[in-house]
Amino acid sequence: MAKKNRRKYWLMGLLLLLVIAIAGVYFKNKNKPKGIAITKESVSKRTIIEKVSASGKVFPETEIKISSDVSGEIVELFVEEGDSVMIGQVLAKIDPEAFKSAVDRGRATVNNSKAQVALSKSQIQSNIAQKEQIIAQLENAQNIHQRNEKLLKDGVISPQDFEQSESNLLALQANLRAAEASIQSAQQSAEGAEYSVQSAEASLKELQTNLNRTTIKAPATGVVSSLSVEQGERVVGTIQMTGTEMMRIANLSAMEVQVDVSENDILRVSLGDSVDIEVDAYLDKIFKGTITEIANSASNISTAGISLNSDQVTNFIVKIRIDPSSYQNLISQGLEFPFRPGMSASVDIYTHKEENVITVPIQSVTTREEETDGDKEAKLLEVVFAMEADTARMIEVSTGIQDDDYIIVTAGLEEGQEIITGPYNAVSKTIKEGSELRVKEDKEDQENE
Repeated sequence: MAKKNRRKYWLMGLLLLLVIAIAGVYFKNKNKPKGIAITKESVSKRTIIEKVSASGKVFPETEIKISSDVSGEIVELFVEEGDSVMIGQVLAKIDPEAFKSAVDRGRATVNNSKAQVALSKSQIQSNIAQKEQIIAQLENAQNIHQRNEKLLKDGVISPQDFEQSESNLLALQANLRAAEASIQSAQQSAEGAEYSVQSAEASLKELQTNLNRTTIKAPATGVVSSLSVEQGERVVGTIQMTGTEMMRIANLSAMEVQVDVSENDILRVSLGDSVDIEVDAYLDKIFKGTITEIANSASNISTAGISLNSDQVTNFIVKIRIDPSSYQNLISQGLEFPFRPGMSASVDIYTHKEENVITVPIQSVTTREEETDGDKEAKLLEVVFAMEADTARMIEVSTGIQDDDYIIVTAGLEEGQEIITGPYNAVSKTIKEGSELRVKEDKEDQENE
């Protein structure tokens, strides 16, 4: 009997605790403030600066790749990576012996061609002298033949003598024509010999140029930013094919950042836009720059053409000159060249600026479907919500550019209006026209949560 009484008391105690718990929940919910807890802010005027963010690498504005025009062994190397060089300074030498021999053969060919010219000219003079001798003989034969014509009429000489003089005259005339032909032939030979001299001299000049190319000189003043060869290595000249890159000379006093900008942002970027640059090697330092070049073609276009894969990200290379005045303090601290090729950098490109314009927090602008009668497809409207008394009023707006925190409202709002700014989930999904609202009070809402 005692056991039954104890069980009864236990059940009654549990039932009482359950009733108390239910009553506690009821009174708590009854006292809980009604409406969606929100935060709000007044519409105000600000200056909005739109920017595009991107990342890339630091490069010299001018970097020259040095390759040898001729093939051969590097017999002398006069520079090391990091050395400063002046324009015209000798950097390296390729073994010149084979090219010297070629120059000697070319010079001999020129001399031989000149000797042929001299021989042809002497032949011309010889033929001219022979022609002059024939002309004298021809004049004498003409005089004799004219006398023989008179003597034949007078019967002084026989017809045979007359025919003999006539034959001599014709033979000398033929000899004169042959001499003139010989002179013309000798002149043509001399002309051909002159061309041979010109060709041999051109070949000699080319061979001499190749010999000179065995001495590699700096095409510009700068710093050896990369050295790819060692003394004793063989290099392939660019005359035959793509040559061996020996080194690079860069002007490290003029540096730029090359960044990839997506196709969604590239149309907002313009030449001359100002840029903030952060280089990973220098923490908490911001350098200034200016856009100097914008690529016309995407950086991921292959040599065979544009990739048609729509899943591939399309970027355009933008070049930004780093303003030397923004890192002058680093130079004054002893860093002659603060930036090195290949350093990582991130940039903020300031693309547009609007002053004294109506703005609201970005999170306060959301979208809602337009109410329709069902005959046409509903379109999305840009809206904000204002709190009137304790209910929400939806206001359609038009927006412009934005920065990290605020967005310009070009139509729909006036300065001083109060709009709902949060919580984000409530603004973006929960709140509707006529929703019951209350201003969020941190202590109260934390307790209720």
